[in-house]
Amino acid sequence: MEVKVSNIAFSKNSYLVEELLKEFPDAEVNKDGNRFQGQELVKYFDGAEGVIVGLESITGPFLDQLPNLKIIAKFGVGLDNIDIKACEVRNVRLGWTGGVNKVSVAEMSLGFMLALRRNLYSTSNDLKGLVWNKSGGFQLSGCTIGIIGMGNIGKELVRLLEPFQCRILFSDIVRMDGFAEENGLTQVSKEELLSSSDMVSLHVPFTKDTSNLINLEVLKKMKNTSFLINTARGGIVNEQELKYALRNSIIGGAALDVYEIEPPSDKELLTLPNLICTPHTGGNSYEAVVAMGLSAIKHLVNYRDHRSSFY
Repeated sequence: MEVKVSNIAFSKNSYLVEELLKEFPDAEVNKDGNRFQGQELVKYFDGAEGVIVGLESITGPFLDQLPNLKIIAKFGVGLDNIDIKACEVRNVRLGWTGGVNKVSVAEMSLGFMLALRRNLYSTSNDLKGLVWNKSGGFQLSGCTIGIIGMGNIGKELVRLLEPFQCRILFSDIVRMDGFAEENGLTQVSKEELLSSSDMVSLHVPFTKDTSNLINLEVLKKMKNTSFLINTARGGIVNEQELKYALRNSIIGGAALDVYEIEPPSDKELLTLPNLICTPHTGGNSYEAVVAMGLSAIKHLVNYRDHRSSFY
């Protein structure tokens, strides 16, 4: 079975490459760190029966050019870059496991909360410019946290927040009365969550329903002292309207790990003093990279050995 890996993080991890080669000795990895897209990716994958992808776009026309492809193993948890229906129609299996990086992403969300509430980022930058800013912000403990999307990562964030004794509100398209009662949470409408929360953290997939979910109209419903965190997907937040809101103190600040176009190039946005920005590393702790990689390998092995564990 010919296997190829396009994902850079997987290909740079010697442990994952070693584990892959144990199962598929002739597998090819992206050792040069190329960001393949479009026809370059088609050329790279040519002849492969199984592939491991990250955020590369997989569409119907793309699949039509790879008649040998039988199994796509996903490195990561988001599926917005893969046309699932196109895979089904062409009988291409999709190996995917949800939640494998939930601890890593939830930890980053918690870190953003602490950095924003306690002014850790802004005062650190001030001190690098020899400005002695003693503004210590506010404690995270006891504040109101709003979580939009209570999936694997949202639930993990709830677990991590337990010692801080925050009031936690959440909004989700599914009623979760049992989970709310068990964990002392309150499920509310998105509108109530926005107006009541000191921190709003996004944990929804990117779909047509969540595209542009956070725009200027929505941001105006938040407190002018509150903070927005997006570790989910770019495109959920309208970056231009967020930039306007940050510049005009409509909200207190924000933290972004994901962007509409990656890597982002809007320097005006990225250099705003009340924005923390990181290069889509929420799910990239060493432990999460290994977990995602082993999961992808497992799906390839299951396909080869005729076991069932597909999306």
